[in-house]
Amino acid sequence: MIDYHETRSQPISRAMVWQAYKKVKANKGSAGIDQMDWQALDKDLKGQLYKLWNRLSSGSYFPQPVKEVEIKKSSGGIRRLGIPTILDRIAQQVVKTHLEQILEPLFHQHSFGYRPSRGCHQAVERAKQNIFTNDWAIDLDIKSFFDTIDHDRLMGALAHYCKDKWVLLYVERWLKAGIMQKDGCYLERESGTPQGGVISPLLANLYLHVAFDG
Repeated sequence: MIDYHETRSQPISRAMVWQAYKKVKANKGSAGIDQMDWQALDKDLKGQLYKLWNRLSSGSYFPQPVKEVEIKKSSGGIRRLGIPTILDRIAQQVVKTHLEQILEPLFHQHSFGYRPSRGCHQAVERAKQNIFTNDWAIDLDIKSFFDTIDHDRLMGALAHYCKDKWVLLYVERWLKAGIMQKDGCYLERESGTPQGGVISPLLANLYLHVAFDG
């Protein structure tokens, strides 16, 4: 009999990995540098998820580099995304689900970006309400924000709010995972959390919380 709530040295159960798989698959998304797509994963789903859980729960999990993908901006220029492998995205979802329960209650009620059950329509409605109580507005655009987040400061903020060592362990490994560029060259990552990663928006919101709201 399979114990889906079994844990090992790290408190990660098979049920957590299974739930993460379902959530990531619902968002679809392309393959990473290993070229494993959803069809290939589902052919050996039980084996692949067991292997991922075994590594996560034992502390032996290390992510692969992210795949660099370039997207043209409507305003001109290029946005570079870092796409983790599907299995790495599932691993990130495991941590994100746990970490959201800790961080979400901390975030400002008027913060709407990349948050569960919140979106741009609510942000616009909040802005309309603010018009009646304020006669000023601040418009900021942080250039290359995701790419320039300081790792030490981010990890310091994370350690302040989250005491789970397994979360800190894996977040640090994701931050340090390098980038496989389009030309096949490997690039070490010294700052930033790649757009395209499942957990990146949550980490970015934590950084903004400390910088503006904390």
